[in-house]
Amino acid sequence: MHLAVFLLASVLSAATFALDNGVMRTPPMGWLAWERFRCDIDCKNDPKNCIRQNLFIDMADRLSEDGWRELGYVYVNIDDCWSSMERDENGRLQADPKRFPGGIPKLSRYLHDRGLKLGIYGDMGTHTCGGYPGTTLDKIETDAQTFADWEVDMFKFDGCYSNATEQEKGYPLMSKALNATGRPIGYSCSWPAYQGGLPPMVNYTQLGEICNLWRNYGDIQDSWDSVLNIIEWFFRNQDVLIPAAGPGRWNDPDMLVIGDFGLSKDQSRSQMALWAIMAAPLFMSNDLRTISSEARSILQNKMVISINQDPMGIQGRRIVKEKSDIEVFWRPLSSDASALVFFSRRTDMPYRYQTSLSKLNYTTGSYKIYDVFTDKTMILKDSTNFVVSVNPTGVVMWYVSAPSKLNRLQFYRGGNVQDSVYTGDENAIPRVFL
Repeated sequence: MHLAVFLLASVLSAATFALDNGVMRTPPMGWLAWERFRCDIDCKNDPKNCIRQNLFIDMADRLSEDGWRELGYVYVNIDDCWSSMERDENGRLQADPKRFPGGIPKLSRYLHDRGLKLGIYGDMGTHTCGGYPGTTLDKIETDAQTFADWEVDMFKFDGCYSNATEQEKGYPLMSKALNATGRPIGYSCSWPAYQGGLPPMVNYTQLGEICNLWRNYGDIQDSWDSVLNIIEWFFRNQDVLIPAAGPGRWNDPDMLVIGDFGLSKDQSRSQMALWAIMAAPLFMSNDLRTISSEARSILQNKMVISINQDPMGIQGRRIVKEKSDIEVFWRPLSSDASALVFFSRRTDMPYRYQTSLSKLNYTTGSYKIYDVFTDKTMILKDSTNFVVSVNPTGVVMWYVSAPSKLNRLQFYRGGNVQDSVYTGDENAIPRVFL
């Protein structure tokens, strides 16, 4: 495919080097508190949902017992409002003693004992966005060492109550300080989101050298409008963003809100599919204790996860934008495979979209198509016209490979081969093991 050659060349020509801490070679996956639980600290009146130790233990239990961990969802990430309002007598951050009676080390041990990882939140400023103690420039080394002592595995560094000059100093300094601890800690930077997300204010080459992932754009909300705005911003600016991404360095369009209150089934599939196309981190922010079976099936779709976790780590792009409000997205994958997503912005009725693989830059004969959400397969020649029916605000997602290669197709999680499809029947449904 000519498009594959072009995209790979554009990625390589960026000469962006990843932060050399050995972590997050594929997009990180897990659960994050913020969108669903925000800064609820009213543990007296809302003990089940407030930001406290028990909430994160509950989510850790669900990840380890309900099949999430085995699929790659291993991070349990605390966001804002976890700390005491004051540092301790040694100037170190400390967890609120009432809401985290065992401190962060106890929670960290609980997660690690279950094969999970702990993420924590801080802010490069005088205060966090929620008004808790921030990390000023003179506290960066202290806080980095504190997180390492607590055996934290990921650190999200926000940017409230700071300015551009402080951020320009603070984000690289924190990267250096985290590395100096000797503990591999994934580093999430919110820096570009505070600088408009685009050059010349944002230097993506530098970001790839100091951060494992970064927030480019505003916070997601539990609504289709919010998800749609994020999708549009990322793909409108794809030529800038695609070269920045790769193993160990990821654009982060924010959390998955699948399983909350704002998205339909089709919209949930759309978010999952397009986050996979973007090689985005997959951090759910929902209540895993009460999640519906429908939402769970979307979030636990093994083929979508495999596409997201593809070890080449090339971010996909929008290749077609029709006046009919149908869009087509494409991502190159390992083993000469690729992913296609047909997406409808329409709100009226299912739309029958006609095209051919040759019109989508596939030029080498026949291809085997695996429909990710229906588990159906078919063979298509590049020149054959076909029709896909796409539901309003929904997607059709295909895994595309040469027919001879699907029988030995390998699936990945965490950058490692987990198992293979090994079906000799061209019409059989692939078996996926993750």
